[in-house]
Amino acid sequence: MSYSPENIAELEVLMLYDLSTTLEGIKIHKTAAPEKISAAQRLFDKGFITQIDGGYLTSLGREAAEHTQFLHTMLNAGETDNHNGL
Repeated sequence: MSYSPENIAELEVLMLYDLSTTLEGIKIHKTAAPEKISAAQRLFDKGFITQIDGGYLTSLGREAAEHTQFLHTMLNAGETDNHNGL
């Protein structure tokens, strides 16, 4: 099982959210890359975000964004250290 390009685009949109506050949303402008616009639409349709072009995270979306950002941190931990010896 692997992530589809659509899943990756959705994860990238979730990475845009600042999890340190619930008072700040995002806006995916109509001039954004088509895959980002489509990803936001899918996240809205799935109940992760409040607007088709971003908005705020729902409770489900916040949980998904937390997991997404945590996984990104885990996967990239020590990345610069690993390249120093090469």
